[in-house]
Amino acid sequence: MKRVAIQGVSGAFHEIAARQYFNSEEIEIVPCVTFRDVFNVMNEDPDVLGIIAIENTIAGSLLQNHNLLRESGNLIIGEHKLRISHTLAAMPGQGINEIKEVHSHPIALMQCEEFLEQHHHLRAVESDDTALSAKEIAENTILGRAAICSRFAAEKYGLEIIADGIETNKRNFTRFLIVAAPELAEKMTKDIRLNKSSMVFTLPHEEGSLAKVLSILSFYRVNLTKIQSLPIVGREWEYQFYISLTFDNYERYHQSLDAVRPLLKDFQLLGEYQEGKTPE
Repeated sequence: MKRVAIQGVSGAFHEIAARQYFNSEEIEIVPCVTFRDVFNVMNEDPDVLGIIAIENTIAGSLLQNHNLLRESGNLIIGEHKLRISHTLAAMPGQGINEIKEVHSHPIALMQCEEFLEQHHHLRAVESDDTALSAKEIAENTILGRAAICSRFAAEKYGLEIIADGIETNKRNFTRFLIVAAPELAEKMTKDIRLNKSSMVFTLPHEEGSLAKVLSILSFYRVNLTKIQSLPIVGREWEYQFYISLTFDNYERYHQSLDAVRPLLKDFQLLGEYQEGKTPE
């Protein structure tokens, strides 16, 4: 059975993404408090897989996770795109007028701002995790408090759903990366049709250096799907560039890498994998 480390307690969106990605397999979830803990668990046991959120269509990129992935030396073996839908859940038998506080992760609270504004009596309280908010209510039988969490978490902890689909933007998706130790990554991707890759590099501080790289990728018909720049600590005004590429010809994609490598500094391939589909 595969073991998958997630950030958050059981019932978190990371668990939903992991179970959907490995939908035909039984997996064991390894809960971790932080994303750094996910990579620590993987380093202690190279057979453990990890799943990390990397970007949300509303909140943007999780910048910390870009650096954690690069530093860890682990590789991306897949991605999963999950539609994020929130519920308001509380101990059974309560109506919304009996709820005084709503606990959840800051991003979840932000994503439900319109709902919260419509119910002025609800006081929003930030917590570490959506599912943890639900778990605390259930374990301590707290009345007058609700959690913003997934339907999966609400049902897991026996809470009653007071309101469903309370997110402001219904086109709310998070992209998760499935990561593995290099040897395990090679085994798990050898029979997969690879059509996406992620990498990080720096560039000389010269005019047009990034434009030259993008021109070469375009020439080889490799599609740039994401570019994220992060400052390099201790090197003022210098940046690392994290990019993701999609391609339909693996050989031509590698030719494009050979062509751009002389222009790059500190190049690191973060993984080659199959592009995930966006759910309806």
